[in-house]
Amino acid sequence: MSKNGNCLDKRKMKIFFSTLKSEMYYGHEKEFRTREQLKSAIKEYIDYYNRERIQKKLDYLSPLIFREKIA
Repeated sequence: MSKNGNCLDKRKMKIFFSTLKSEMYYGHEKEFRTREQLKSAIKEYIDYYNRERIQKKLDYLSPLIFREKIA
């Protein structure tokens, strides 16, 4: 993230959290009985998002594989 108030950084985070909520949370709200269960599910989703979830903008690769490919 760059300096405070950079709208481009804010946009990326809003898109990520929107994706997280729509893919992991909405429709499953009642499954999380405690805050710890929700935290654990969010951590698992972030791991999935970075390691396995393919993205069109990354040539249909996961972010981890894309970074390894360009390095």
